[in-house]
Amino acid sequence: MKVVITGGAGFLGQKLIAALQERGVLAAPDDTSVSISEIICVDRTMPDNACEGVTYVEADIGSEGVFDEVVPGDASSIFHLAAVVSAEAEADFDLGMRVNLDATRALLERCRGLAALPRFVFASSVAAFGVAPPIVDDDTPVRPLNSYGVEKVIGEYLVGEYARRGFVDGRTVRLPTIVIRPGAPNKAASSFASSILREPLQGMNAVCPVSEDLAVWIKSPRSVVADLVLAHDLEAENWPDGLRVLNLPGLTVTVAEMIAALERAGGDTSLISWEPDPAIEAIVGSWPQGMTTDRANALGFTADESIDAVVRQFLDDELG
Repeated sequence: MKVVITGGAGFLGQKLIAALQERGVLAAPDDTSVSISEIICVDRTMPDNACEGVTYVEADIGSEGVFDEVVPGDASSIFHLAAVVSAEAEADFDLGMRVNLDATRALLERCRGLAALPRFVFASSVAAFGVAPPIVDDDTPVRPLNSYGVEKVIGEYLVGEYARRGFVDGRTVRLPTIVIRPGAPNKAASSFASSILREPLQGMNAVCPVSEDLAVWIKSPRSVVADLVLAHDLEAENWPDGLRVLNLPGLTVTVAEMIAALERAGGDTSLISWEPDPAIEAIVGSWPQGMTTDRANALGFTADESIDAVVRQFLDDELG
């Protein structure tokens, strides 16, 4: 079995690769477990610490015809993680559309030409919601209020339509804000949610651009990776047409609660400076503060135990 991961050089892609290598198998179209013969990582940059045994392909997924070159004809599983993140997509409309929308369509088109129907896992986002109640459920409509959210929603519809037409076995999961992301801050509007924990835990300064009572729907990297694999391996009957999008379980935490957890973990809260950014607060504030995820829960997806458990996981996985 050949597995293609777009955005595989990013922190989440690298964690997914490590998990797949440790696991060694994935579900085939007939739901039997098949050994992974090759993992192909497609990204615009290469990781600092490449995983041994992985085929890395440096490519701009927004370039015309790129997937014809990098996705082999016998690929059977696709994890589409690559994206221009929220604040960057809002700042550069053309870049966001080219990478988040056009490249998704191009990848789906490539899948039409593969030897067998591939399982296609698409990483969407809570940014799909905009005009919504603070707590959404499985039936809450999506009405995004920023370019990134719009692009993700269109991607969800494309995956569903290509699945309905029998071109892919599509599965979309809406990811909560991932906390704590390792590495340096990125251009995501929600980047502060990791920074205000990650940097002080390492004795570095962090900037918080939002108010302390802002609530965020979060999920740890370890939990997200487990859910991506589960989304792939669930039997096809769990992804019927019209229900190919799933809200993942998570935790609702306020910024103040994050900082309290930081202090309990021994982090220096005085390293956080408060520099309000109305644009960031507007983007993140338009996302749901929580979700009722009955469908995901019934399928075996789970949330992290607490914000303290999320912090401990970062300490163990990244600083241990």
